Amino acid sequence: LSGKTTELIRRLKRYMFANYRCMIIRYANDLRYSSTDVSTHDRQKLPAVSGTLLSPLEPDTVEIDVIGIDEGQFFPDTVDFSERMANNGKIVVVAALDGTYQRQGFGNILNLVPLAENVTKLTAVCMSCFNEASFTKRLGAEKEVELIGGEEKYMAVCRECHQLESPVKRSPFKQLSDMHVIKNDNCKRNLFADPAVQT
Repeated sequence: LSGKTTELIRRLKRYMFANYRCMIIRYANDLRYSSTDVSTHDRQKLPAVSGTLLSPLEPDTVEIDVIGIDEGQFFPDTVDFSERMANNGKIVVVAALDGTYQRQGFGNILNLVPLAENVTKLTAVCMSCFNEASFTKRLGAEKEVELIGGEEKYMAVCRECHQLESPVKRSPFKQLSDMHVIKNDNCKRNLFADPAVQT
């Protein structure tokens, strides 16, 4: 929802246009859009190698200049693999969540931060109040950390809406004639919403 995979594809394409030899690795258990490509919510794609561990793919990187890793938070060896590849002269680009829906560090991905030359934190748009969203709220009752899904399982939320027990998904595209302005006291911002939806 923040465009992590879109940004990964953009960066890898940039290197490809400059004739770098690139390899993209996708998490094999993520079968939402493709089993062979890295794919975004809006179906941008690049061919990828699949795995649940990165180290077994190391022999395939010998002739590679740039390695892109999608959903890096799910690989248990992302930190060790990325550091090893970078020390071998490779450019490594990791797209990953830094936190869970409970706002806890995701696996050991935060250990990658002090090893990286550059870190870009992307945000989404809050699906409840339309402000900047740095967090996710799980929509179902499942408790496991690794639950792969998109908008059907998660919603992007700002800090204030994350504190709500059940933030309401709203659409900024509703006809203005069907809307009126309400105030969400938790967000302290004016919102457009259906008259029936009072928070």
